[in-house]
This record gives sequence, structure tokens and C-alpha cells, in this order.
Amino acid sequence: MTAFWVDLSNTIRRAMNLDGWTLSDEAGHTYTFRHFRLEGRSNVWVHTGEGRDSRTDVYQGWRNYVGNNDHDTATLRNDRGRFVDDESWGYHDRGGDRNGCGDRDGGERHVGVRR
Repeated sequence: MTAFWVDLSNTIRRAMNLDGWTLSDEAGHTYTFRHFRLEGRSNVWVHTGEGRDSRTDVYQGWRNYVGNNDHDTATLRNDRGRFVDDESWGYHDRGGDRNGCGDRDGGERHVGVRR
């Protein structure tokens, strides 16, 4: 395993409160956003390792990296546990995120996952 990171993108002008949202991998490693606001039309890189959080980078704080560099799926869920977006890569790649980003139920599209 190597360093695992994903890029979350907010594609609209309005900022999003990600407090309580989760990002997980296939093995069930889960990062929960705490007191984080993603500004409109901006990105944040989510890293598994240790580091200092900023507007553009947040760190899960695990001493051992998780996630597979050759294949994995990152899944983003909102604070109610509802699916928002996912991104797969490697041998089981399903072609990446669906429709850019957003809720499967046709809700507004705000934050998407990229690897």
C-alpha cells in the first residue's frame, strides 16, 4: 500500500458544509470531516497520512497509509449517510464518477470525488 488521496471538488458557487460527511475506501477505512467548509468552485485534497490541515488539504492522520494505489474505490457520503459520489481506479475501474458528482437520486450536484 502507498499514499492514498482523493480530490473533492465543489462545482458550484455556493460553499458546502462538509461537517459529518465521510470518505471511505473498499476496506472500510473511513474519514469523517469535522468542521470543514468547502468554498464554492474549489477543491480539497484528502490524504490518508499525517499533516497539517488547510483550506486545500486535509489529513486523516493515519500513521500507516491505507487504500490501494493499483485499485480501490473512494466513496463520499453526506452527513445522513446518503451516497454522494464515488471514484474507482485500477483493474475494476467502472469509469470513474457518475455524471461528474452529486446524489444518485437526482438531487443537486455539488461535491465530487476524483483520484
